[in-house]
Amino acid sequence: MTLSAWISVVLAIPVLLLGEWIVRRVALLSHFNIPAPVVGGLLISVLILLGNLTGLWPAHFEGKVSAQWWTWIVSTEPEWLQAPAKSVSLPLLVGFFTCIGLNASWTIVRRGSVQVVVFLGLVACLAVVQNLLGIGLAKVMGISPLLGLACGSVSMTGGHGTALGFAPDLENAGLQGAAVIGVAAATFGLVAGGLLGGPVAGRLIRRKTLQPSAGKATHLEAGATGAPGILRDIASLRSFGGRLFSHLVLLLVCIKLGAWVSFFIQHTQITFPVYIGAMVLGVVVRNVVDIAGVKWIQTEIIDNLAAVLLGLFLAIAMMSLNLVELANTALPMLVILAIQVFVMALFARYITFYVMGRDFEAAVMAGGHCGFGLGATPNAVANMKALVEKFGPAPRAFLVVPVVGAFLIDLVNALNITFFLNLIK
Repeated sequence: MTLSAWISVVLAIPVLLLGEWIVRRVALLSHFNIPAPVVGGLLISVLILLGNLTGLWPAHFEGKVSAQWWTWIVSTEPEWLQAPAKSVSLPLLVGFFTCIGLNASWTIVRRGSVQVVVFLGLVACLAVVQNLLGIGLAKVMGISPLLGLACGSVSMTGGHGTALGFAPDLENAGLQGAAVIGVAAATFGLVAGGLLGGPVAGRLIRRKTLQPSAGKATHLEAGATGAPGILRDIASLRSFGGRLFSHLVLLLVCIKLGAWVSFFIQHTQITFPVYIGAMVLGVVVRNVVDIAGVKWIQTEIIDNLAAVLLGLFLAIAMMSLNLVELANTALPMLVILAIQVFVMALFARYITFYVMGRDFEAAVMAGGHCGFGLGATPNAVANMKALVEKFGPAPRAFLVVPVVGAFLIDLVNALNITFFLNLIK
């Protein structure tokens, strides 16, 4: 039985709420910051898998729709007139990465001064190492280098959003089940990143007898380390009133014009993710507006929009996974991912720590790097909060790591992945 893609859209919020309910009640999931849409969506895909294996409820979700009212926003007019079939979650994906671009303000980057730029360079270098490692190990094992790329910075530095965002490009290049592989690798990374950061940084602090230099009064509190929940995100958006409407219009304009930017980029014969045009346009718009001194783009509103779009996208994408496709790649993936974790530990210990200053703040940043170098920024913040609660405040780390992890690395990593994808396809 084929389930309409629109059913997954209707189920997105209920599945998100189910995931949030499970995460609140399973301490292990909460401890490792496993995203609620991943938990809820995976539960649905597992139930569908069991139904197919037992024959009791054989079913699968249709992934694409051709409704022109839905696909117009992510299509150029010549393509749209032909009513192309596109992933039902594509507008949500493009919208999320457009928000990433709209939040990439140089004004925010300057707050961290040279440290932000240096840390971004380190994170970008690790992402390149992850891709070289993944592709190299895949070739040694005699499997597709595309699998190695999927287990590289796509899922490690990129996390679930980037893994699912690049899945269509990886599948078009020849990697079957790219979405399932990427999600499995990203989930592995989330758990590993949560386990790794504390021990790596804690060992550095104790062995080198590092002490915090900032007083508690200057410690920047990072607030909650996880998503507050889809209903609260929606309620927050409603509280913005008319300002929300202007930001929605801006977002939709960037998505639509971004489709044309992507159209012209594709004529370079280089494979770029479908969202790259809108994301780049978002970066340009945000910084032009900032330079002009018009301060009406509010990061808080864009953040809330991004959280809602990403949650819905992940829930829909996770529900639609075909988990049977993971069977033949499980062992090679585990080998690659285990080595990725080992290299992450070495990189944080011997490179991140030394380059960022060899002091207490650098050690905390090394722990944070483990968090999102293998998973996501909430993991990085969770690692750092655990460290400062035990050893003392690290205000510089709480400024630099979230700024880089929240949006800057997504811009750089997209280009990094695109380069390797074009190199091996």
